[in-house]
Formats: sequence, structure tokens, C-alpha cells
Amino acid sequence: MAITGAGSGIGRALAELAARRGAHLALADVDPKGLAETRERVSGSPGRVSTHVVDVADEAAVRTFAAAAVSAHGGVDVLVNNAGVALYGSVLEIASDEFAWLMNVNFWGVVYGVKAFLPALLQRPEAAIVNVSSLFGLWAPPGQSAYAASKFAVRGFGESLRGELLDTNVHVMTVHPAGIATAIARSARVAAAVDPAVAAARTKAFEERFLTIAPADAASAILDGLERKRDRLLIGREARRVDVLTRLLGPHAARLFARRV
Repeated sequence: MAITGAGSGIGRALAELAARRGAHLALADVDPKGLAETRERVSGSPGRVSTHVVDVADEAAVRTFAAAAVSAHGGVDVLVNNAGVALYGSVLEIASDEFAWLMNVNFWGVVYGVKAFLPALLQRPEAAIVNVSSLFGLWAPPGQSAYAASKFAVRGFGESLRGELLDTNVHVMTVHPAGIATAIARSARVAAAVDPAVAAARTKAFEERFLTIAPADAASAILDGLERKRDRLLIGREARRVDVLTRLLGPHAARLFARRV
């Protein structure tokens, strides 16, 4: 199993749970320290573990990661495109280069991962691609235009990819987690035009109100979804609620959620 963003959050929890189940792991993250900590947490597991410092926004680096993972483990059965970043600010506040930075990680990182690993995955008897989108790939809240755009893009890319691979050995699952208690909100980049104090206060309130699901619970749901070959996985009550209301209310749901946020 190859996992990006394995240095913290859902990626780390997934590595720990998969390791306990005996999986061989190729773990990637842009943060060497976080990656080393994850490696330490899975030490002693029955499966082989390799670590790779990778910036998923760099296509050449992702191709190198794929080749190294296949070489270290003799093949890859599951790719989890989990790496992601966040950016706080409104459309008027976010500069174009800031928007591009986020898209390069959250969307292009997924595309690069799929393109780099797919040839190896197609050689396996059975394989899977897991693309981690978000609750904000179901609904786009105010102040999250860049992040939501990237996660809707991941959703659309995954749905098209699933159709292309229907008659192959590779299954595609898109994951929409809601309210996972990771550091992504706290470590979000703040647009240069935004008052950092305002961003910090709103981030703290968001974390306390919404980020309540343990990463380990998300990891367990993902592995269960893989076993069941789910096409789309909603994690958390809020994700299921948003999914139902957007289906029932259409564009009116966005107004309802915006007022709540």
C-alpha cells in the first residue's frame, strides 16, 4: 500500500492500522520529521515499510516515488492519494499564486499519483486507488473557495477514472471525510491579504466545533470501504447529512449551510 501524506493525520492513522494488519507500506510525505515519526510508530510490523520524502506537487518526484515503491516492494496493490493542504481566505483575498499552490498539491498531486502508479496497479491481480476528497467536495462553504475547488476536482477526476477502469482489475474509491481531528486547519496557509489574528480565531472556532472524529476512525472506515469495494465513502454524520440535503434541496442547501457556518 502506497500512502501520500503519511506523516500525520489520516495518512499516519491509515499506515498504523494497515501495518497492524500486515500490509507492506510505501509511505510518502513532504515533512521528513513527520514521516520518521510515522515510521517509528509502525516499526515492528510484519510487513515491509519504506519511507519516501515526496512533494506531490512535483510530478517528477511522484514518478520517482512510484518507481521506488515498486522496486522496494515488488509491486503496489493500493494507492492512497491522501496528501493535502488548506488555504484560508476569500476569493478576493487569495492571490492567484496562492490558489495555484493549493491546487498543485490537492488536485495535481492526485493526478500525478494516479498516472505514476496506474501502470503498476494494472499489473496486479486486484488493485485499488483511494482518492481522499472532503466534505467540501460535496458542498463548498464561504471562505474555502480554493480548497473546495480542489476537492470537487478530486471528486470529478475520480468518478471519470472509475468509469475508465470499470473493466480492469483496478477499483477506484473516493473518500469524503467530515470533521477529522487533524492539524490541517491549524497548519493552513493564510492568504497574504488576510489578518492572521482573524484567521487564527476562526480556525480555532472551526476546530472546536467541527473537527471531532479521530483519524483512527477515518482510517478504519477507509480500510473497510476498500474491503467492500465502495465507490464513494462518506465519513462522519456531517458528511452523510450534507450529502442527503444537497440531493434533496439542490442549490438551496448551499444557502442553508452558509448561514450555519
